[in-house]
Amino acid sequence: MPKKSKDKEEKILRAAIKVFAEKGFFNARISEIAKEAGVADGTIYLYFRSKYDLLVAIFEREFGRILQQVKEELATLPDAKAKLERYALLHLRLVEENRDLAELFQIELRQSYKFLRDHHHRKFAEYVNLISKIVREGQKAGIFRRDVKPGIFKRAFFGALDEMSRFWILSPRKKYRVNTAARQISSFFLEGILNEETRKEDAA
Repeated sequence: MPKKSKDKEEKILRAAIKVFAEKGFFNARISEIAKEAGVADGTIYLYFRSKYDLLVAIFEREFGRILQQVKEELATLPDAKAKLERYALLHLRLVEENRDLAELFQIELRQSYKFLRDHHHRKFAEYVNLISKIVREGQKAGIFRRDVKPGIFKRAFFGALDEMSRFWILSPRKKYRVNTAARQISSFFLEGILNEETRKEDAA
């Protein structure tokens, strides 16, 4: 059996992201991915048993990287308010910096019930739970209202970011800059959870 190469595996995964985004996961063919990667069709099967395994590998690797990057950036910020704003910016920036990957995550993965059932919730749940973690941190520091339910807030906040991402992917052109959208969405939600004391300090 030919020796596996990490470089070749990387090329296959990059090619798969592009082909899945362009053709759709269900319509994409292994032969198209092989052509994009510049390898023989059979080479794909040295690394992945099926097209579905390719999809899982992309999610595990790419979403793992995103999760780690967000965690590292949030850890450098001084307070929960700044972390919530940065989370929004990092999430929306994905669409701008890697549209193929964003389209794959936003559109294609959600059409696979098997994927959502078997793989979606582990890393994705950890990613979304970063929001509720920020809220609890802000409550503990006295910045956010104590009556805010972190679980409700995280779903509402992520839902707003998710809808903006979907709009950009499906729209032929973006009407809003990433920084503007992130700042405004954060502002809308922060206004609802800042306690009165913090609100007065920000206004001073």
